[in-house]
Amino acid sequence: MKSGAGNTRALCGAALLLSVLTALPALAVPSFARQTGMACEACHTVYPELTHFGRVFKANGYVLANLKQVRDVTAKKEQLLELAQTPPLSIMVQASYSQLSTTVPDLSQSAPGVAQNGTAGFPQQLSLFYAGKIAPHFGAFVQLTYANDSGTISIDNTDLRFADMMVLPSEQSLVYGISLNNNPTVQDLWNSTPAFGFPYASSNAVVSPLAGTEIDGGLAQDVAGLSGYLFWNESLYAEVGGYRSAKQGAANALTGAAGPLDGTASNVIEGVSPYWRVAYEYNHERHSIEAGLYGADFKLLPGASTGTPLRGPFNRFKDVAEDIQYQFIADEHQVTVAGTRIHENMSLDASFAATPAASANPKDDLTTTRLWATYYYRRKIGGTLGYFSTTGSGDAVLYPPNAAGGPGVVTSANGSPDTRGWIAEVNYLPWLNTKLTAQYVRYNKFNGASSNYDGAGRDASDNNAWYLLLWFAY
Repeated sequence: MKSGAGNTRALCGAALLLSVLTALPALAVPSFARQTGMACEACHTVYPELTHFGRVFKANGYVLANLKQVRDVTAKKEQLLELAQTPPLSIMVQASYSQLSTTVPDLSQSAPGVAQNGTAGFPQQLSLFYAGKIAPHFGAFVQLTYANDSGTISIDNTDLRFADMMVLPSEQSLVYGISLNNNPTVQDLWNSTPAFGFPYASSNAVVSPLAGTEIDGGLAQDVAGLSGYLFWNESLYAEVGGYRSAKQGAANALTGAAGPLDGTASNVIEGVSPYWRVAYEYNHERHSIEAGLYGADFKLLPGASTGTPLRGPFNRFKDVAEDIQYQFIADEHQVTVAGTRIHENMSLDASFAATPAASANPKDDLTTTRLWATYYYRRKIGGTLGYFSTTGSGDAVLYPPNAAGGPGVVTSANGSPDTRGWIAEVNYLPWLNTKLTAQYVRYNKFNGASSNYDGAGRDASDNNAWYLLLWFAY
């Protein structure tokens, strides 16, 4: 039996942990700093990368605050309302300039021509955030974004959380919670998974490879997921949940309403797609290291993409991934080394059976690997060097060749998804909420080849790109 002193220590430890947590912030928006009254460096190396304490804050539901609250209780002291007097709102702006090594063809011209090289995004992205406490044990990270490529305002990464903490008889903490979110891995605590992984910002005015796994942003903002998680002793993390389609801007032609989804919609989830995550983090003084696994099983009805009704065969994407992250954080120096490897098995029953076929093979696979290392000096000057690679089955329909006389560029002459290269990035932060970035992306292989990858004479290196970015939040 535990002694009375032991029980007292457990209660005091819980009270101390809660009092400390109520004074510190989490994600990379000033809303949390306003809510908690603390500087961003408490939870970040350099935004948006979280420290260990930032991960604990996120797991606890974004609710910890030291602002004066507006409260209401019943006669029995039951809490009805708890609102901060300062609303947890922030804005973020990205202004950018992108330039390709070799520009792309100008499709508007009857005679051969090229498009203008060099694209200014002003803004590339403008976001409004609600980030912080909503009610006791209930908080949110909600992002509404204007993007220059679409010219529209739409919902972006969103994570609503209910969370609470208990102290176990062993005097160890257990955080438990529920996340409602719209992007698999956006709820994750580590920056080694896709939603908040490196590169933290990239150009939307460059040539992108054909292939990507579903969990790697393929369904971002197109789904609704509900998951439950446990975070034991700030070390062992486990989560399980499921996703359904939650398409934005889709309407049923018969009802004129937002639903139900039918065969005019593409890639609708059949049933519920399970998602899972396990990770372990070890902390020692200024060092922390994490290793984990995550994955999902998406069954997608292709619908409009193959001209088929929303029933019958579906395409199945089974994603299993590993990730690792190491951090060293001191006043002068911050070092992060991280990476992930995602393997996807595809069973393309619907696409292969479609007329015309939307895949050349009934089964394909993809493997994506990303590794990167980051160093900052006094959180002001730093840089990252990253490696990326995607390999997989050849499929001349999924990764189509250049049509006769076509411009190429986003095609694959040999039907291969294989792409690899490097990203080098230098950052300067005059203030913690303002970042100036120069990024260079270099391709060694693109859509299956190093030279003439599209059959129209374009080489992988022609898609190398410079990206200059001003990124600030307030």
